[in-house]
Amino acid sequence: EKTVVVQVAPAVRTAWGEALGLPPEEAAVGKILGFLKRLGADYVFDTSFSADLTIMEEGTEVLSRLTKGELDQLPMFTSCCPGWIRFAKTKFPQLIPQLSTAKSPQQMFGAVTKSYFAEAIAVKPEDIVSVSIMPCVAKKGERNMKLYYGEYEGNDVDISLTTRELSRLIRASHIKPSSLEDYPGDHLMGKWTGAGVIFGATGGVMEAALRSAYYLVTGENPAPDAFRAVRSSGFNENDGVQEAEITIGDRTIRAGVVSGLGNARRLIEAVLRGEVHYDFVEVMACPGGCVGGGGQPIHDGEEWAFERGKNLYFIDEHVPLRYSHENPDVQKLYEDYLGKPNEGKAHLLLHTDHNLWDMCTVQEPERIKDFQ
Repeated sequence: EKTVVVQVAPAVRTAWGEALGLPPEEAAVGKILGFLKRLGADYVFDTSFSADLTIMEEGTEVLSRLTKGELDQLPMFTSCCPGWIRFAKTKFPQLIPQLSTAKSPQQMFGAVTKSYFAEAIAVKPEDIVSVSIMPCVAKKGERNMKLYYGEYEGNDVDISLTTRELSRLIRASHIKPSSLEDYPGDHLMGKWTGAGVIFGATGGVMEAALRSAYYLVTGENPAPDAFRAVRSSGFNENDGVQEAEITIGDRTIRAGVVSGLGNARRLIEAVLRGEVHYDFVEVMACPGGCVGGGGQPIHDGEEWAFERGKNLYFIDEHVPLRYSHENPDVQKLYEDYLGKPNEGKAHLLLHTDHNLWDMCTVQEPERIKDFQ
């Protein structure tokens, strides 16, 4: 009686084959989608679609805040990484107003699945099981977020599995990985762009946002690789922060990109001391971004994040669409259902209030005493 809808995050495609003996060129996301269909999923999609959707919302939001002067003192921070959001709320609660209100791609996908998509296939939201395959263990906590829409109250996402759990699922099904065939994904939310794919690598969110922000301001597309300065060049102790000054129209935007929470702490403390200033900062909790997430395959003593990230940039360079605002399925979603980015129904479904819930503030000694 349930309709199962599964989304697969961009970073998963870079790593799921590692545990199954598949080389990167054979471990396409289409084979994951094909496996999920064989397993019994009703609809399967690439989360890169909602990464494009996130760019439309977050890019519009940062331009609005810049225009209003809200970022003159402190930058706007990205909100797609739940590990970072938890860190910010516990360690730097004064920065909560600076967090983008946009939901993550996982949550946005769940929200449109249980509204726009549910109406399109004539299924009640409560009869949809929304599943995500993520490179991240923190997404299991993020999925607890509630969706309130019309008469429906429930979760955007009902079940979140990691890349390692996907690999176990494939082995447990006794399906030979080499026998998997590409499935292009289902319709209505099936199109994606290179900008959505690079979300999985550190700097990818910033680069994708700048591509569309440039278009929103000037009415023209920048060169696809115009903002390569925000990409990380590799993994070492001093490479956790990238920064660049980007000219868009008559405005210069100072962008910062950081991965790893130790690096994030140092950057934030420098911002709060007034030593540096940014307008927009992307933060990923895991070194290298989602490609190095806690749910990815583990190789003892080795860090594979940046090699995986190269695969995402390779895909971006070889797909026909490289700008989120040119995704035809995203355009149709706004035209037929959402209206304008960051307004009305789009804001209701795709944004959240970070002040609606607080982190536990009980001190550790008291917790120990209560436990005893």
